[in-house]
Amino acid sequence: MDSTELIKKIRKIEIRTRALTQQVFSGQYHSAFKGRGMAFSEVREYTYGDDVRSIDWNVTARFNHPYIKIFEEERELTVMLLIDVSSSSLFGTRKMLKRDLIVELAAVLSFSAITNNDKVGVIFFNDTIQKFIPPKKGKTHILRIISELINISPQQSQTNTTIALQYLTNVIKKKCTAFLISDFIDTDFETALRITGKKHDLSAIQVCDRGEYHLPALGLMQIQDMESGQTRVVNTSAARFQNDYKKWWQRHDQELKEIFRRTGTDNVRLFTDKDYVPALTELFKKRR
Repeated sequence: MDSTELIKKIRKIEIRTRALTQQVFSGQYHSAFKGRGMAFSEVREYTYGDDVRSIDWNVTARFNHPYIKIFEEERELTVMLLIDVSSSSLFGTRKMLKRDLIVELAAVLSFSAITNNDKVGVIFFNDTIQKFIPPKKGKTHILRIISELINISPQQSQTNTTIALQYLTNVIKKKCTAFLISDFIDTDFETALRITGKKHDLSAIQVCDRGEYHLPALGLMQIQDMESGQTRVVNTSAARFQNDYKKWWQRHDQELKEIFRRTGTDNVRLFTDKDYVPALTELFKKRR
């Protein structure tokens, strides 16, 4: 993608997602993701009804009149986006590719974060860590993240969720708010999810396309696994094939649901052909 086309695409994403952030997500985000605690702000004279446990006895003794301590929430957070850029994200049969939806989600979450004066960092991953962008503030930083995500194009790469979660735990020492954005076509990451969830405030966003769940019955077809690159010829009209395919997805979705339940991970499933605003808003409300 040349620089002119890239700038146009980034600008289009910025306009759409910033509008969503201002209209919908700013308040939801602020109330859903709390600060790190309470920090001392100032003292003021005690008035009837104040909590006596907040009295500052040193100041009270100095002025011979009761004063109380005022605390404010430490609002600033570090927000980390763990973004799956494996080859399966390039799939899409409806309104957009899964990658396009991921870009929008990353932009919405990032603009929501900087609107609340939070820092944002990103880990791009497939079967390895592709890129780490340390947390920073500012619009220029967010536009860089969007640009990197649009441009990244791994070849025939699979998803290794565990390696991304382990990298987050190693590189971000203090507790952060983390969003794991993936289609979760992966296995054996439950332990890593549980460990990361104990250290960080973790939410999972599953990105899906309805075409993955229902292959059309078109007779003999050559299909390719986008992540492994393997191809095979199958009879898509065969009842057994259709039944086995449907059961595999049902089993995969149920296993994923159970993993999130057992690890206590807040999660939401979003589809490429459906407005993601209500579902994402519901995730924020559930957390609040």
